[in-house]
Amino acid sequence: MSSEATDGIGSGLPVEVSFPLPKAGQTNIQLQLSNNLTSLLIFLTTTTAESSDSAPLGSFVYAMPNKSSPSDPLHTPLYTHSSTLDFTTRLAKVLARKAGKPVYVGNSISFASTGMGGTVEEEMEGFQRCVEVVMGLLEREK
Repeated sequence: MSSEATDGIGSGLPVEVSFPLPKAGQTNIQLQLSNNLTSLLIFLTTTTAESSDSAPLGSFVYAMPNKSSPSDPLHTPLYTHSSTLDFTTRLAKVLARKAGKPVYVGNSISFASTGMGGTVEEEMEGFQRCVEVVMGLLEREK
């Protein structure tokens, strides 16, 4: 994982990191995280070495911890794009639960250039890696 700006955690300044998709070394996930102390703002997209095309705007979802049912965070889509909505919603809910604070997630990740073209397994591995990276960045600030 490469980090372009590591001093922003906790200060509200964005931290940007890049890491390869599992099993698709030519495709990187670009992640920008802003920890505003009361909430997290996360943007995700993918880039490939052989393409200079930018990904289309994806979904944007808000999620917050649910005090009456901690295992089921509350969420609402603020902007929807059908191909990214499910991934974005699941990621926002998991991060809200794990971080214990409201989370805004903007996501335009594409799994089309992965080794098997974006299977469920590839998407789940990418999902797990995104959660690991975000939670790792948040742990570093403590």
